[in-house]
Amino acid sequence: MKKMIVTLIAVFGLVGGVYGFIQHRAQSKQQQTNQQTKLRVVTTNSILEDMVHNVGQDHIELYSIVKRGTDPHEYEPQPTDISKATAADVIFHNGLNLETGGNGWFRKLVKIAHKQFEKDVFAASKGIQVQHLTTNQTEPDPHAWLDLANGIQYVENITKALQTKDPAHADDYRKNADRYTARLRKLHTDAQTKFADIPANQRVLVTSEGAFKYFGKAYQVTPVYIWEINTESQGTPEQMKTVLAKIADSDVKHLFVESSVSPKSMEKVAQETGLPIYAKIFTDSLAQRGKQGDTYYTMMKWNLDKIHDGLVGQ
Repeated sequence: MKKMIVTLIAVFGLVGGVYGFIQHRAQSKQQQTNQQTKLRVVTTNSILEDMVHNVGQDHIELYSIVKRGTDPHEYEPQPTDISKATAADVIFHNGLNLETGGNGWFRKLVKIAHKQFEKDVFAASKGIQVQHLTTNQTEPDPHAWLDLANGIQYVENITKALQTKDPAHADDYRKNADRYTARLRKLHTDAQTKFADIPANQRVLVTSEGAFKYFGKAYQVTPVYIWEINTESQGTPEQMKTVLAKIADSDVKHLFVESSVSPKSMEKVAQETGLPIYAKIFTDSLAQRGKQGDTYYTMMKWNLDKIHDGLVGQ
């Protein structure tokens, strides 16, 4: 009897082990299936990555090419970038010559990955009222996302593309987008009156790159900069002379430097003028994960708060 009981226990243990193994394999296969059925999405930078994440959430597998803290104007794609782009169902880029300027790295990547614009590759900035560079009136300024109203348009474009590519989850994408844009719209509305307490001659934002044209128009701030766009020469004697003259004609209290550029040129401006650099602000990249400004919303909230306080002179 004892031998029979021991044998039965052993058999049941073996069956239980086999069942557990089969169950584990089934769960693993299901997880793999779920992962494979997710829409594979690639973005060119961290700002677009965050926007897409807020709309797509659990329905997408997301990859950003240009990493946080890296300038997307000039970039050299890595083998992983090419692999991800080739396997992607949809690719989002900013457009407005952000990724296609300079050495044209993005167009080369699209060609290598055998993708097509307007079929697999979409510009998040479609429909934006474009501002142009002052040094070249035919070339668009790419930094449209620094106006939250434009950021909301980006989200709308992203949502429509995801719905087209993955109609089974179209309702979820719409609901996610509506919740997200409601937060962005509230921040934008508040920001439109935020700088009204600052005299116009003091409402001058001095940065390294001229990335704040859209921001300045939206929030009634005058942008002043050393160079206009990161693909050109930076901190030349002529550029320094021009920015110093503009500062002298205003009542600027503080300077600002962007998180994705070298601070050296702005430090020279600080030395020449005696004005302190108030804060780092965000233009072309979000902060590292876990840091202040690691989402589009918190990046814009940081910029608005820091710029306001710096212009006031706090």
